[in-house]
Amino acid sequence: MSQDAYDHLRTDPEMGPVVEEHGPVELEPAEDLFERLVRSIVSQQVSTSAATAIRERLYDAVEIEPAAVLAADEATLRNAGLSGQKVGYVRNVAEAFEEHGYTREYFDGMSDEEVVAELTDIKGVGVWTAKMQLF
Repeated sequence: MSQDAYDHLRTDPEMGPVVEEHGPVELEPAEDLFERLVRSIVSQQVSTSAATAIRERLYDAVEIEPAAVLAADEATLRNAGLSGQKVGYVRNVAEAFEEHGYTREYFDGMSDEEVVAELTDIKGVGVWTAKMQLF
């Protein structure tokens, strides 16, 4: 958490006591950007328990890397619990990673707005999902 955000939240009537009690939040970025985006897509519009079950089945069915996701047949991905639309979205992300070579290093030096713009060019990745990937 940036110092400005921390200072601002400390003065908020609702959040101030919570921030004072717990201190600043330290977040570690997800290690693998592709996996993080896949997890975000899997979790969209389903309960936490459903997302966990789907993610576990997906991870058992296919290695979570772009080439493996692209090589998997649709039935495998659907049997893991992905809807037809989410299969398309996950494959869109895999194609973009293959085409552009996306890594954390690829995005180094870009502003948050540039990262969001790049990621939202992928069909299935909206602004909220892209912002969750910022590091």
